Amino acid sequence: MPTVLVVDDEPAVRESLRMLLKREYSIDTAESVDAALVAVAVSPPDLILLDVVMPDRSGLDLLGELSELGLEIPVIVLTATNTVAVAVEAMKLGATDFVTKPFELESLRLKVAQILERQVLEREVVRLRDEVRQRHRVGRMVGRSPAIQEAFRTIERLAKSSATVLISGESGTGKELAARAIHDLSNRSDQPFVPVNCGAIPRDLIESELFGHEKGSFTGAADRRIGRFEAASGGTLFLDEIGELEASLQVKLLRALQERVVERVGGSEEIPIDLRILAATNRDLEAEVAAGRFRSDLYYRVNVVPLVLPPLRERREDVALLADTFLARNAETREQAGPAPQLSDQAHRALLEYSWPGNVRELENAIEHGIAMTDGETIEVAELPLSVRRSGRAEALREEWRKGQIDFEELVARFETEILREALERNEWNQTRTASRLGITRRSLKLKMDRLSVDAPG
Repeated sequence: MPTVLVVDDEPAVRESLRMLLKREYSIDTAESVDAALVAVAVSPPDLILLDVVMPDRSGLDLLGELSELGLEIPVIVLTATNTVAVAVEAMKLGATDFVTKPFELESLRLKVAQILERQVLEREVVRLRDEVRQRHRVGRMVGRSPAIQEAFRTIERLAKSSATVLISGESGTGKELAARAIHDLSNRSDQPFVPVNCGAIPRDLIESELFGHEKGSFTGAADRRIGRFEAASGGTLFLDEIGELEASLQVKLLRALQERVVERVGGSEEIPIDLRILAATNRDLEAEVAAGRFRSDLYYRVNVVPLVLPPLRERREDVALLADTFLARNAETREQAGPAPQLSDQAHRALLEYSWPGNVRELENAIEHGIAMTDGETIEVAELPLSVRRSGRAEALREEWRKGQIDFEELVARFETEILREALERNEWNQTRTASRLGITRRSLKLKMDRLSVDAPG
């Protein structure tokens, strides 16, 4: 049952309002602003009926304090006819509505009911919006496509286990985000999450980085240092790009995983570890095993449960959602004055048209590029990266053809020109290399360039 707080210094008014509303609501009363603040602190009501003119402090003071406390409680101001101006001031301070004394009881009862019903509806909208948002995200990963939803369900199941997981997918698909989500949803979430990019650490330092070292164990080892395995104790160790590890490190990693102990470089003490291992790769580790570059026993040790993240081109229905998410995140951290920019319809279409070889990371970078390049409130196609702009031009060509503005032969010629020019630019206008990439002879390439009037700059 909703709670209504009646704040009025006149006992007769408090009692008449209590009698009017007691059947439908739980009624609390306060004879002053200070008493009302105590009541709100103990149990915030769903609505306040507030008299403005009281002997000690004005009802306007209560509105100001509610605002300072960050409490968004609907307030109906009760005021005498000759203080309407005060009531208007109360509305400016955040009051929801006002009625003048003497008021019709039935009219006031209806006003209370309408405001509380609207409040219930607003809360339901917020709840449903949050529910939909939760269905479309896991951790910081966002998507509604069937492919990513299946990955989300797998992540949620894996979070409940302690199994070692191998996360595979192309660069930029969000492998570290998936690992973080598994950790954050697990019973180790209050312990460290320690990521290691095995491909980014120099070969002569990776062993020390993973397992630590003793003082004096090698030149420059001035002090004892614990490794990432020890740092992650109790939590989760994420080995990103595990396929980059050289053979000798693969052996030591296998021992650590099997025996759950590590030895620091230069030391002989076996240090027990209690952690969960999550690994990731953008390589085909089965092919690496077949080629002898990755140990089969280590592969089966880390690939207890596989998690495959789909590339963005296989989940195109997520592009708009992801783009809007990145724009919203930028708005939250935006330092400039004014509203954050939004994508134009044409820019949205260009994003949908593009193939995204760099996946979600490339899309995020494209949005940041657009935000940096625009001076207005809208990001246009011209303010997106060159690769995306080309896709936008391709869509514009198709639209011209659909509208009958160009015929089919001109459409094909202009498409061919776009592709030819892009291939030449990517190969620095080297015709031999470009022809090889296109799978045609250099003579065929030259003939096409002449026919389409494609000339090298300068």
